[in-house]
Amino acid sequence: MNAILSVVGKDTVGILASVSGRCAEYQANVIDVSQTVINDYFAMFMIINIDALTIEFNDFVDVLTDLGKSKSLDIHVMHEDIFNLMHKI
Repeated sequence: MNAILSVVGKDTVGILASVSGRCAEYQANVIDVSQTVINDYFAMFMIINIDALTIEFNDFVDVLTDLGKSKSLDIHVMHEDIFNLMHKI
């Protein structure tokens, strides 16, 4: 199973490192990542495999949300199935 992780906020050093590090801490494998910086604003999307998560998915979502709050970033994690249903026409 995969999840979609998005990060938006003011650009600072180490955003990718802190988010991917937290994913690794809970055995979420980063499959793909796209990031950009536009006028000092950082935006990133990751596809992560969550098959080997060491905590419940909802707890993982809370961990990443809390990481975002601590760094003044907006971090969202959504199961890929939900993401696909939301964007299906």
